[in-house]
Amino acid sequence: MAASTPKIQVHGHRGARAMFPENTLPAFEYAIKQGVDVLELDMVVTKDNVVVVSHELLLHKPICSGPRESVPIRELTLAEVRQWDCGAIQNPLFATQTTVPGTRMPTLDQVFELASRGSFEFNIETKFAPRRPEISPEPEEFAKLVLEKIRKHKLEKRVILQSFDFRTLAAMKKLAPEIRLSALVAQKERDWSVVLNETGAQIISPISTAVTPERVKLAHDRGVQVVPYTPNTPQEWDSLIAAGVDALITDDPAGLITHLKKKGLR
Repeated sequence: MAASTPKIQVHGHRGARAMFPENTLPAFEYAIKQGVDVLELDMVVTKDNVVVVSHELLLHKPICSGPRESVPIRELTLAEVRQWDCGAIQNPLFATQTTVPGTRMPTLDQVFELASRGSFEFNIETKFAPRRPEISPEPEEFAKLVLEKIRKHKLEKRVILQSFDFRTLAAMKKLAPEIRLSALVAQKERDWSVVLNETGAQIISPISTAVTPERVKLAHDRGVQVVPYTPNTPQEWDSLIAAGVDALITDDPAGLITHLKKKGLR
């Protein structure tokens, strides 16, 4: 790889959900073995204020199966959450996914304990439901709980905090300005300049279909990295690489790493 060729970083989305149950230790351990640069994951808070790793604010099939049809994690203690199996059912979106029955939802502590296995980073997302504010902590409380774990594991330089809810980013910026921030953007038409002005984030993480070379240049001119989600095919990867992005968040990190190596980009 030429010295002038920038490295495209690989974020394992929810670990590597194309291969193992999402946001579980088996998925994260697999992603680490494949050589990811960043573990991407989601956070929710239990009734007893434990930060756990889950994309969903509600426990339900097929992601997790348990004693009830559906229930907010915020209404359960960690002990109650661990009555649920988050590895027994294959995600119908991923035929390549291997189930791991008996897998419990990990805490953020448990995922951070993997840090000694490499120099990879953690891209961690605070989850909110705008129409159901009662099933998440207030943004300031959420940021404090997360920062406590970051500092406990001395991972300040290895963590990116991301969110669609920019209130959490603002809260973390006040508490710990050294933590990198990533603004997630789902709307294709959203003005990136407005987002960056509002958040002061070092990273913008748009839905992949919103990326254009012009928008990437706009971000780069402001010293901001572009890290789109969630492209999973070689065609998508190539289009985004050509647009000049800095990293890709993918469900298939092993496939992306192999693809980048073939193209001399890793």
